[in-house]
Amino acid sequence: MTFQYDLDLVSVQEARDLVAAAKKAQKVLEGYSQEKIDRIVKHMAETAANYAVPLAKMAAEETGFGKWQDKIIKNLFASQKVYDYIKDMKTRGILHEDKVKKTVDIGVPVGVVAALIPSTNPTSTAIFKSLIAIKAGNGIVFSPHPSAKKCSKAAIDIVIKAAVEAGAPEGIIGCMENLTLEGTQALMKHKDTALILATGGEAMVRAAYRSGTPTISGGPGNGPAFIERSADIKKAVKRIVDSKTFDNGVICASEQSIVVEEYIQREVIAELKASGAYFLTPEESEALGRFLLKPNGAINVLSVGKTAAELGQLAGFHVPDGTTLLISPQKSVSRDNPYSREKLCPILAFYCEKDWVSACERCMSLLTNEGQGHTMVIHSSNEEVIREFMLQKPVSRILVNTPAALGGIGATVNIAPSLTLGCGAIGGGSTSDNVSPLNLINIRKAAYGVAELDELKPDHLRELQSVELSQPDDKFCSTDTGFAPALANAAGDTRFVTPAASGDTRFTAVSAPVEQKNTGSLGEQDTRFQAAASDQPAVQKDEQIARLLKEVMAQLTAS
Repeated sequence: MTFQYDLDLVSVQEARDLVAAAKKAQKVLEGYSQEKIDRIVKHMAETAANYAVPLAKMAAEETGFGKWQDKIIKNLFASQKVYDYIKDMKTRGILHEDKVKKTVDIGVPVGVVAALIPSTNPTSTAIFKSLIAIKAGNGIVFSPHPSAKKCSKAAIDIVIKAAVEAGAPEGIIGCMENLTLEGTQALMKHKDTALILATGGEAMVRAAYRSGTPTISGGPGNGPAFIERSADIKKAVKRIVDSKTFDNGVICASEQSIVVEEYIQREVIAELKASGAYFLTPEESEALGRFLLKPNGAINVLSVGKTAAELGQLAGFHVPDGTTLLISPQKSVSRDNPYSREKLCPILAFYCEKDWVSACERCMSLLTNEGQGHTMVIHSSNEEVIREFMLQKPVSRILVNTPAALGGIGATVNIAPSLTLGCGAIGGGSTSDNVSPLNLINIRKAAYGVAELDELKPDHLRELQSVELSQPDDKFCSTDTGFAPALANAAGDTRFVTPAASGDTRFTAVSAPVEQKNTGSLGEQDTRFQAAASDQPAVQKDEQIARLLKEVMAQLTAS
């Protein structure tokens, strides 16, 4: 008899089992010293680097994206470069102690991390996330992209074996093999999943945030490259070509558009052509645009990681031999214009503007169209212009005179080397960082007392301790409903309570029965004033109250 298994149920159960194993192992890892964790991470990084070549070939073969030669560099970056950056980073125990201010910062792992891997960087991302998770003292469970599950699983198996060899507990790193939407959702929503580390397409990132589990994510890039008139044009063009052709443009930080000033337009175009760039005719731009943009408004996944020649063939035209990039001259920016969107392949839009101010506006419109919070690059030697771009652009990474793809991930600039690039709140994310182990820990604050309550009181308040308020200022006792909500429920947040729900506070002041003859104000119900009222005429009593109130209010105003 043959049994039929429901793959969704199998996937959900696998996710549950992996999280349970990771949680158990993480409790063990949490007790390790910083030195022991560092030895584990070092062995993981060294072992992964040894497999950089076969993993690169596996990724290119399975996905069909990019160049395996460039994927070797990404694997080495994810292992060696990342390790060099994090090896001396303190993530466990006491991170910092200020003996003067008497505060102590303590690193605390978040627990179990659910990690989603993209098909564009399937092995390098697996290595990178494994290293930063273990360095931070966490367990991690991976959900690879279905179209790259074999190479991702191979990379994960390598780091698992290395981690256990160096003393990590079994189960600290896990990988789903039965991949379904339901299984991945079960992983993200599991009660013991503390954090989601999401790198991939926009739909996947949105699903991670909808899970209800705290999420750190990357986002879509659409970075323009502005070449300003003072730039070294030859170097600027080389950097752009190097960047956009690296692994056939699959890194989301890579340039998506070139913006130049009229003054240098001819020189830039000549240099681009000399570097193998092919400028499309209007008809070719139209044909390629139809291929790039699907009817639902999404960029065609069949374009991802293809060469310039392959893209031309897919669009129905031939490009010259040796073509490195396809460039389409453009004048508009919109969601319906694929050339002003993120293109994970060697295609660039080309915009020419009157001056750097107009170029600045063009860059802003491109970023607003897509890619807010991500990355842009400027090539210039004019520090004033560079500063203006730094201050105005809605991105998390402003790169200067460097290839954007490699600069964005921290390979050619001195920012954290990372394969998860945060886009901040403006990009719909929770961080703008190049994600590192420090994003995967919580900081416990310990603080010694340095002051007593009496020391917090200003001198003018100490003088008021013996003064008794007989009657509050009328404007705070008004029955006007503008003040009523605040009086209605001091313990609740009145921003979320309607006046009807909280009751009509105009009548609450006199709702409680009192025995005093005069019940017209809150001040007259205060028993602290009853003795004065019995010994003095009402007029004298009112004058005394008014005088006292003026004195109190005068002191408060003076303060």
